[in-house]
Amino acid sequence: MKEFAYQRAVDVPDALIAADGGARYLGGGTNLVDLMKHGVEAPARLVDVRHLPLAGVREAPDGGLIIGATTTNSDLAAHPGVRRRYPALSQAVLAGASGQLRNMATVAGNLLQRTRCAYFASQVCNKRVPGTGCPAVAGEHHNHAILDWTRSCVATHPSDMAVAMLAFDAVVRYETLDGAGEIPLAEFYPPVGDTPHRETALPPGALVTAVTLPGAAASPRSRYRKVRERASYAFATVSIAAALDLDGGSVRIALGGVASRPWRARTAEALLLGAPLAAESFRAAADAELSAAEPLPGNGYKVTLARNLIVAVLTELADRAKGVHT
Repeated sequence: MKEFAYQRAVDVPDALIAADGGARYLGGGTNLVDLMKHGVEAPARLVDVRHLPLAGVREAPDGGLIIGATTTNSDLAAHPGVRRRYPALSQAVLAGASGQLRNMATVAGNLLQRTRCAYFASQVCNKRVPGTGCPAVAGEHHNHAILDWTRSCVATHPSDMAVAMLAFDAVVRYETLDGAGEIPLAEFYPPVGDTPHRETALPPGALVTAVTLPGAAASPRSRYRKVRERASYAFATVSIAAALDLDGGSVRIALGGVASRPWRARTAEALLLGAPLAAESFRAAADAELSAAEPLPGNGYKVTLARNLIVAVLTELADRAKGVHT
């Protein structure tokens, strides 16, 4: 690992000033430190933001929640308001990593995980050195993207938390030396295009301070389900965060493991508005959403897997909702 300077920030302005010029922020370090060990990241300075007053979950004026950037994943998953109003988010966090990692990892750090694959960690690729190609396209790609990929990169986004937050219309708040700003999570991760090394829409030097969940998106009838190759410590092969509101007539669906960013299933959602809550409707919506899939030779199974997962989770939610309303 390359030598680096270390500085502990005392407040947000101090962190922003210390990081000006290319330093990296250090929260839990569960992703960044690993990348430094692999030589993928080699910052000259780390600015420790773990002790800034940015932890905790509090009520928002609209009935939603404001989640501090340095809140640990464990605290987020256990929060009563999250478990009651946004249960799919709690489920996603618990599915994301072991207890030890959840105790260290922060909310902001989880959202800022670098999209990666085995080639990213061990070889030169477009994410590490732009213009060097994507070896996964012609190589091992069985767990790679089927939607919205380009030949510049076919890796999938690793965050379970981000999938659930996307389903709930989360908004990321940040600070820069020029002032505060916010970005809807739906716009936070840019399309991979031909710049896969550019993984978020944050301005240079920005420090994430909080994530807000709008009250209008709260859904006690929501579910996160993750399919993976082994029961623990594995990224999603395909995952889904879904919410169903019979009273409001809304359906929310986000997918993980299928694209370079968490994927909001807008086509499926639109088709399900006003449609019968039945397996036939769910299958038609899933097929419409996945009609844009372009699997590589080794990952076509993901299309079927994603389709079946959408139908299974929506059917489960619909059965629960009907039971409540009968």
